[in-house]
Amino acid sequence: MSMPAELNQIIEAVREVQLPLLAVLLFLGAAAKLVPGRSGGGLGVLLPERLRTPATAAVGLLEAVLAVGLVLYSGVLGETARALTVALFAGAVAVLLLVRRRDPEAGCGCLGGLSREPVGWRTLTRAGVLAAGAAATIGLAPAGWEVAASFTWTHAAVLGLQLLVLAALSPELRGLAARYLRKEPCELRRHPGRRARRRLFRSQVWRTTRHVLLTEEPEDQWRYGCWRFLRYDGLRYGRRVDVVFAVRSGGKRRTAVRASVVDRESQDVVATYGAVSKRPLPGPPRKLPAPRRAAREEAALRDDAKAERTLHEAVENRSGEPWTDLDTGRPV
Repeated sequence: MSMPAELNQIIEAVREVQLPLLAVLLFLGAAAKLVPGRSGGGLGVLLPERLRTPATAAVGLLEAVLAVGLVLYSGVLGETARALTVALFAGAVAVLLLVRRRDPEAGCGCLGGLSREPVGWRTLTRAGVLAAGAAATIGLAPAGWEVAASFTWTHAAVLGLQLLVLAALSPELRGLAARYLRKEPCELRRHPGRRARRRLFRSQVWRTTRHVLLTEEPEDQWRYGCWRFLRYDGLRYGRRVDVVFAVRSGGKRRTAVRASVVDRESQDVVATYGAVSKRPLPGPPRKLPAPRRAAREEAALRDDAKAERTLHEAVENRSGEPWTDLDTGRPV
């Protein structure tokens, strides 16, 4: 018994949509894993410390290669890329089960630093759904780019429904929404030293004070609240100084980096850079008032009674010292 044509068309659309969808997801995962310092979850939990970064980078490169294969190739090369994609996501399910048993608080590392939430049933189900989607692409004639070029409303409806399912199974989206909607306090926000130094090197404060520094490596660094501090050794007008940079986590770029130059011997602050006042400077009036009007305004502000009382007190107490009670000696 043959299936109706409409149902067969929907099934083919479901299979074809997986190619561009999986390619985009693999590209995103590869980009997140290849960012330096993002090897803290997933497979990295099962490996020694020295192998975590190379292993994460290798998985990212594999995902990038498979994404290219899903998009560009059909035939033997395309089938190989699809089979390896099935193996990748099926292996991810097994790895995540081991990670969950080894370290229940570790993230999956699927999207690098975004995947910090502990591995749960959503993450495992998402990996299983993607493995099933990759398996459905085996045997398809078109490549990923051909599917994207001939996209129909049926493809769009299937893609929208699957994106909703993946969004519900993705704890990373919930974490991003919580971070940007609830605005996580900067005191609790991650502020790695590598990111702080990159922001420091791009700032005008660094370019202004760089000639004072004796080395471009900090002597010491620490974090306090929203700020990361870096202390450098320097020489200013023949005297040894400490140049302390303060780099803020987030905030406006023009006030995110500040610096203080401290004389090492006297501990005096000899210069500061980067502090910007939020109070606007008063500008000149657009038009000066007429002399008579200015005189009336000044007279309205003058308190004649207070001026006479102040003058009387000054005449009586010519020494300028405060009045004291002769019995108690206290000022009155």
